[in-house]
Amino acid sequence: MLTKERNDLITQTGPGTPMGEVFRCYWLPALLAEELPEPDCPPVRVELLSEKMIAFRDTEGRLGLMDELCAHRRASLWFGRNEENGLRCPYHGWKFDVDGNCVDVPSEEPGFCKNVKLKAYSLVEKGGILWAYMGDPDKKPALPDWEFTNVAPEQRFISKRYQECNWLQSLEGGIDSSHVSFLHSTSLETDPLFRGAGGNKYNIGDLKPVFEVAKTDGGLLIGARRKAEDDQYYWRITPWVMPSFTMVPPRGDHPVHGHFWIPINDENCWAWSFDYKSQRELTARERAAMEDGQGIHCKYVPGTYIPLANKRNDYMMNRKAQKAGLLYSGIESIAIQDGSLQESMGPICDRTNEVLAPTDKGIMMARRMIFKAIKNLQENGDLPPGVNPEEHQIRSASVLLPRDHDYEDGAQDATRVRPGEPHVSV
Repeated sequence: MLTKERNDLITQTGPGTPMGEVFRCYWLPALLAEELPEPDCPPVRVELLSEKMIAFRDTEGRLGLMDELCAHRRASLWFGRNEENGLRCPYHGWKFDVDGNCVDVPSEEPGFCKNVKLKAYSLVEKGGILWAYMGDPDKKPALPDWEFTNVAPEQRFISKRYQECNWLQSLEGGIDSSHVSFLHSTSLETDPLFRGAGGNKYNIGDLKPVFEVAKTDGGLLIGARRKAEDDQYYWRITPWVMPSFTMVPPRGDHPVHGHFWIPINDENCWAWSFDYKSQRELTARERAAMEDGQGIHCKYVPGTYIPLANKRNDYMMNRKAQKAGLLYSGIESIAIQDGSLQESMGPICDRTNEVLAPTDKGIMMARRMIFKAIKNLQENGDLPPGVNPEEHQIRSASVLLPRDHDYEDGAQDATRVRPGEPHVSV
C-alpha cells in the first residue's frame, strides 16, 4: 500500500508536478503517423500530461505541436486553416508556424507579431508514431530506439485506445503476469494471436507463479516462473523500461506485442499497443486479426480511438458466456478484459487500501524505482532510467530453463535484441 501523499506523488503528471517532470525527460508517443497523413492536412487536438495542444503538418511536411489556444483571444486552433506553412486562426487571421511563432497578423503592422509566440514542443516521426518531447530543450535526448520502430512497416502494427483511468494502474496491469492464468485464460486458446502456443498449457496448469525480478539500466526484467516437464521451469519474462514501456512475453511464432501507457491527464491515459515480428512480415491473417481488434487491440467507436466496449455499455459484458466458461470475465477482447478492470479501480486507484501479495513483486520494485527517479531528478537533476536509447534495446521472452539455472543469467541472454532473429519463445 501507499500513503495518500505517495500515491499523489506517483500518479499526478501535470505541469510542475514531480512525476510530470520525470515524464518530460522522455520522447512520448503522441499520435499515430496516420493522424497527420500529409502536408496541410487538418490539425489534431492533443492532450498529454494535462497540457492541451494542437498538432499539424505544414505545407513542407514539417511537424508542429503547440498550445491549442490562439495567443490573441484564446480561440482553439483546431478550427484553424492549415495553409502556406502555418496554422491560421479563423477568428482574426493570426497565423503560427510549427515552432509556435506568430508569423502574420493581417490587421496589424508587420512588426507586431515578432514578440508573439505560443509554447511549442518538438514532434518527430519514427516507426509509424509521432513522438513528442515536452522537456527542457537543452536536455533533449536522442530519438527512441525500440526494436519495433526499426523494422519495416510490413513487419509491425500499432494502435492506441483511450483508457479512462490513471496511467499507473494501467502500467501495473502490464507488468503483472499472474493475472493471465485467470483473466485471459479462455482467450489463450480462442484468440487468433495467442492460440496454439506451446507455453499456454503452463499458464493454465500452474496458477501459482513464482516471481523473480532482475534490474536493468532502464528498468526491470520481471520473470514469472511456472512448473514444466523434465525438471524445467517455464519462464515468462516481461521487460519494463521507465516510465511506462512493457513488452508481453511471446507465444510460439505469433507476433510479439507490447505497450506504452501515456498520461493524457491524471484521470485518463492512452494505451498504446504494438505488434511486430523481427525476422518476417506480418501475414495477411495476422494483420487482419489486429485490425479486427483481436490480440491486444480493440474495436472502436467509429471515427474515434474510444473502445467500442466501454464503461458506458458495461464493456458488453456477457454473463451467459461467463457462466458457461466461454469467457472467464464475461468480456471479449484481451485489451478490454484488462481495461475494464483497470478502469473499475476508479479514475485514480486508492492504494491506501490495497493488499499486495508476493506475485506483486514486480509492481513493488517498479514503484520503488520510480520514487527513486523522482527524488534523484528533484534533488540532483539526474536524468531517470530509460532516457538513453541504448536502454531500449531489449526484448521480452518465454523460455524453458532447467530448474537449477540462474534466472538472471537466463533472462539477460533471452532478452537481448538480435536484429533479424526471432524472439526466444515457447
